[in-house]
Amino acid sequence: MDRKTAQQWIERWDLQQEVSLPDREDRFTALIDAVEAGAGREDPLVLDIGCGPGALTSRLGDRLPAATVIGIDADPVTLALARAAYPDRRFEDLDLRVPGWPRQLHLDRRADAAVSTTALHWLSEPELRAFYTELASVLKPGGLLLNGDHFMRDPKDEPTLASLDRALREREDARRFPGGHAESWQGWWEAVASDPALRDYAADRDRRRVDSGHHGALESTQLATHLDALKAAGFAEIGTLWHRGDNRLLCAVLPQS
Repeated sequence: MDRKTAQQWIERWDLQQEVSLPDREDRFTALIDAVEAGAGREDPLVLDIGCGPGALTSRLGDRLPAATVIGIDADPVTLALARAAYPDRRFEDLDLRVPGWPRQLHLDRRADAAVSTTALHWLSEPELRAFYTELASVLKPGGLLLNGDHFMRDPKDEPTLASLDRALREREDARRFPGGHAESWQGWWEAVASDPALRDYAADRDRRRVDSGHHGALESTQLATHLDALKAAGFAEIGTLWHRGDNRLLCAVLPQS
């Protein structure tokens, strides 16, 4: 795939992502600010978990040119786009549900930070817990996890707050995009499948059943599930750095020793 074609598809990806993320760029900015302020060095090693077509990977590299950023995903379509659009970045094809995935990275030191945006809700709760445990093994003492996603309150325990969280996001979307959105998530994937440049990658995606996970499963979208799983994995300080409604940037820090 040529670079120009990949960049055009990534531009369409960025636009359709705004359907559910009107504050997407604000969250990216907050996340990268946190990496810059909290990694502890000018040349951090950063893992971008579930990197998709490299939106965050590329932004991290642009803002932190001395950093080593490794994008990790298992989707052949988005990985092909990322590798073609950002040939100077490193992208790894790894399924985070498979035990031992950190060993496949062959790192020469522990990572200073791991980041993820709108990706880990694809994992079931048991898979999420196993992932956090393995991630803790590859981060340095004091290392950071920064995860941006929709983290929902339990509507049974906090029905009013859960409802207000959703309302804030919906109203922000209406303000920023009064004319609506040009393309949906499903529309983007349908267009990919019909493009000769991406058709083979899309067929490979179907064969590998990349989207057969637990996308949107209730337990993996719950804020309480992530807080409990991170604590069980050994993370110490855990909390929200930035949020608007249910769109949150969750930060977890490993103990220093």
